[in-house]
Amino acid sequence: MKAPQEAVRIVIAGASSLRGRDLKLCIEESDFPLSDIRLVDEELVAGTLTEAAGLPAVIETLEEDSFDRTRFAFFTGSSAFSAQHGRQAVRSGAAVIDLSGGLWAEPGAKPWIPALDALLPSPVGKRAAGEAQSLYLVPSTPAQVAISISAAFAPVGLDRLALSFFQPVSERGREGVEELEDQVVKLLSFQPIPQRVFDTQVGFNMVSTYGAGSGETLADTRGKIAGEVRSYLAGRIPMPALALYHAPVFYSHTFSAFAEFKSQPALEELAERLQRAGLKVTGVGDEPPTSVNVAGEGRPVVGQPERDPGIENGVWIWGAADNMRVPATTGVAIAEMLLAS
Repeated sequence: MKAPQEAVRIVIAGASSLRGRDLKLCIEESDFPLSDIRLVDEELVAGTLTEAAGLPAVIETLEEDSFDRTRFAFFTGSSAFSAQHGRQAVRSGAAVIDLSGGLWAEPGAKPWIPALDALLPSPVGKRAAGEAQSLYLVPSTPAQVAISISAAFAPVGLDRLALSFFQPVSERGREGVEELEDQVVKLLSFQPIPQRVFDTQVGFNMVSTYGAGSGETLADTRGKIAGEVRSYLAGRIPMPALALYHAPVFYSHTFSAFAEFKSQPALEELAERLQRAGLKVTGVGDEPPTSVNVAGEGRPVVGQPERDPGIENGVWIWGAADNMRVPATTGVAIAEMLLAS
C-alpha cells in the first residue's frame, strides 16, 4: 500500500498572472498534498486580494525570505521576473518549476514533460558533479505539442513533420486580452482602435507579424519555441518545422500538423500513438477540438488523423490546447513525480 504523501508548502511567484491563476486552480482541483500556499509577485501588484485553497489571500511582494521552508516554487509571471528571482528560490533549497520561460538559460535546468517519460524521457541536464537537480522547466504549450507529436510518430517511419500554431492574445497576459476586447468594441463602433500591446490590428484579423512598436515579436516567440523543442529532442529524433501566427482569440493555441511517412501508416495506429504520447484524441464523429471546447483541458487535444488527398503517405492533424491549463498540469505533474520519488 502506498504511503500517504506529506503535505508541503508551495510558493507561486508571479501569482497575479493568468498562468499563475490557472496553476493555483489546477493545484486546488488536484489531489496535491498542500499544507500552505504563498502568493508573491512584483511590487506593482502586491496587496491584491485573492483566494487560495478556499481562503482569502493577499499577493505579497517577493522578499528575501519568501522561499524559506518551501518545497516547491513555481514561477508563472514574466520571464524577466523569473530570471531575476529564480536563483534566489534555488538557493533556498526549494525545487523550482518554471512555467514562464525565463529560466531556460540557467545551468543545470531540466526540461520535463512527465506524460512523455515512457516514449521520450527528459534529456539529461548539464550539472556540476555532485550538484542536486533543483530546477525544472515546463516547455511552452506549442513546444509540448511539437515534442509529443514528434515522439509519437518517430518510431513509425516519420519522414518529416511540420506544425503551424495560431497564438491567442493571452500569451501577452491580461494586457493582450484587454487590447483584443477593446479593439473589437471600437471596430464595431467605427472608432480608432488601441494598439499599445501589439501595435497592429489583432481584432478580426490574422497576422504573421506584429507592429514595430510591439514589445515582443512572433519571430522571437517562434525562435524560443524552436529552442525548447530542440533542447528536449536533443538529437534523439528529427526536429520538426514550426510556424507561428496570431489568431484573434483570447485563449488556447490551435494548430495544424502535417506528417509524411516513409510508407503509408494505419490511421488507427497513429491515433493510439498520439494517446500514448499524452495527447487526447477525439473519437470518430466527435466535435473537433476548438479554442473554446478545450478550455480547462490539461492535455493538448487532437482530432482523428486524416490522409492528405494528394500525397500518399501524408497525414494531417488538427488540434487545440489550453495555453494556460496545459503548462499548469505539466508543472503539477512534475511536483507529484518529485514527491513520489
